[in-house]
Amino acid sequence: MRLELSAIISAPQERVWEILADWERYPAWMPDVAWVRPVGPERGEGMELAVRTKVLGVPLVTDRMRVTALEPPRRMAIEHSGLVSGPAEWTLEPEGGGSSVRFVWIEHLRMPPPLVGDLALWLYRPVLRLTFRWSMRNLARLAQPG
Repeated sequence: MRLELSAIISAPQERVWEILADWERYPAWMPDVAWVRPVGPERGEGMELAVRTKVLGVPLVTDRMRVTALEPPRRMAIEHSGLVSGPAEWTLEPEGGGSSVRFVWIEHLRMPPPLVGDLALWLYRPVLRLTFRWSMRNLARLAQPG
């Protein structure tokens, strides 16, 4: 299943990147994340994270993410592994002379077993879209100056 969402955030690219790159702060703006913890000594590209994910508001699953690309302050890519798997990417492109940024969020998710997992993700897709939109609004709020 592929999801792609975008939003204009009224904050400079560097400010938005600062929040995106602060792993432990994800629960403050992502309503489906209970906590994030680094796994191992690596930082930056190659870093692994354990992410406790909420399903319908209940922390149920701890998945792994590996950072596959880190291009501050423009692009971050990860690979999910766990209950869901697949690549994801966030990109930031300056807008309005640098006073705003376009935030693009792309996910390619899979869940086993192939046909049943695909159906489950398809059924859960509206919840994911709503959750990601909510996350983007929270991110925009946190990035506001002052």
